[in-house]
Amino acid sequence: MAIQQLHHVSVVVEDLEAAKAFFVELGMELEGEAPIEGPWVDRVNGLDGVRVDIAMMRTPDGHGRLELTKFHNPAVVSAEPKNALGNTLGLRSIMFAVDDIDATVAGLRANGAELVGEVVQYQDIYRLCYVRGPEGIIVSLAEELG
Repeated sequence: MAIQQLHHVSVVVEDLEAAKAFFVELGMELEGEAPIEGPWVDRVNGLDGVRVDIAMMRTPDGHGRLELTKFHNPAVVSAEPKNALGNTLGLRSIMFAVDDIDATVAGLRANGAELVGEVVQYQDIYRLCYVRGPEGIIVSLAEELG
């Protein structure tokens, strides 16, 4: 038994429109949107009365997907602290390869994102950084050098 592929990563957000705009600015494309509810989604989530809206985003190469989920019911539970740092247990970031890290950071900052630390160079291989977007989502960016 072995996995076949990573299908998608799911992120729960309060402001679905802001999250979609952030990932579109990053270069992702909206694959589709749908309201989701019913007994099957209650059972798979282990929750009662689930009612959500989802937006499926995909990378330009078509291989990476990100599901943005807005809960209408039940109420969302906030993680603490809201703007957790990189050493907090759990999923901390999603990394994307970009062709121009400076232009990507500038575009995201113009849309309200914050640089977590600095853009740094790792040997002669990558320029790297972390950016915090809506809902405290941390996105890692990597520009391959050479």
